[in-house]
Amino acid sequence: MKIISIVGARPQFIKAAVIHRALKKYKEVNSLIIHTGQHYDEKMSCIFFEELNIPKPDYNLEVGSGSHGLQTGLILQRLEKVLIKEKPDWCIVYGDTNSTIAGALAATKIHIPTAHVEAGLRSYNKRMPEEINRISTDHISSLLFAPTKTAVNILQQEGLSSRTVFSGDVMYDSILFYTLILKNNENAYEKIDQPFYLATIHRQENTDNKKKLSDIFKALSKLQKRIILPLHPRTKKYLKSYNIDVAANIQIINPTSYLHTIHLLSHCEKVLTDSGGLQKEAYFLKKPCISLREETEWVETLNGNWNQLAGSNINKIIQYTGDYKLSEQEKAFGNGKAGKIIVKTMLKSKNVLL
Repeated sequence: MKIISIVGARPQFIKAAVIHRALKKYKEVNSLIIHTGQHYDEKMSCIFFEELNIPKPDYNLEVGSGSHGLQTGLILQRLEKVLIKEKPDWCIVYGDTNSTIAGALAATKIHIPTAHVEAGLRSYNKRMPEEINRISTDHISSLLFAPTKTAVNILQQEGLSSRTVFSGDVMYDSILFYTLILKNNENAYEKIDQPFYLATIHRQENTDNKKKLSDIFKALSKLQKRIILPLHPRTKKYLKSYNIDVAANIQIINPTSYLHTIHLLSHCEKVLTDSGGLQKEAYFLKKPCISLREETEWVETLNGNWNQLAGSNINKIIQYTGDYKLSEQEKAFGNGKAGKIIVKTMLKSKNVLL
């Protein structure tokens, strides 16, 4: 049996690592990885394969950056040729990027069953490209692996219950696995003695809007705390383009690897981010999060004030970084065995087509 994972962006590398570890237990399965090249910077892409101990991709489509149409079209064009050559029994796509929808389209159009890991998420904001990608991918995929019961309910409401499986979240599997590795290797990264907040800013809705990006940095400058900010290349470009000053309390560092990010997250006091993945990772490690967005797909993280939606509003960002009461967390993301559930379900569901 041949299973192909299609990855192209940082979070997908991490999710694919979970599935790869689960697949390694089945000798009868030939597992391949196709890297679309959607993210191609060394610090944001290739290093993850080494760090996460998964093999280098069997194919790299090298599509690079570009508009949504150009990037999606190039992936479709190049991926179709590989899938026709390899003839896999299953394709797995992850999350909500252009690689996700292009992978699902390419496979489905040539009658290859497709599994969507992290299905059923909705922000209900169709101005987000990710929302279009995730809705479209869910409706054409053969199996939908939902990370939460909320996602299961959404898929049922959209008439997709027969294809839906509650797997739990592969990112919860991942955080359990890699935090243990970090505990056993405490000297892998720098020691951090002073208290700090961890911030990340990369979403198009923030970076491509001068007022929003300016307001976020104004708010950060008013916080009485050191802020460590691994700077995304797109954010760096727009800071320069908009001539936005970076305050002295904001320590800009290069983009960090996954394990380095987890290290920073483990030692920070709070998180400020527009990343969906980091919202969850903060929740898993019980770090209060201020989301620099107006909505979140991960509504479970809002319970108990663990995640608060501030958008780019200066007053809200400042208010939510203050002290407030936190409630006990719920076990909303499964039991840390999502990878095993996904692989077992796929192996039992051979050649499922819509």
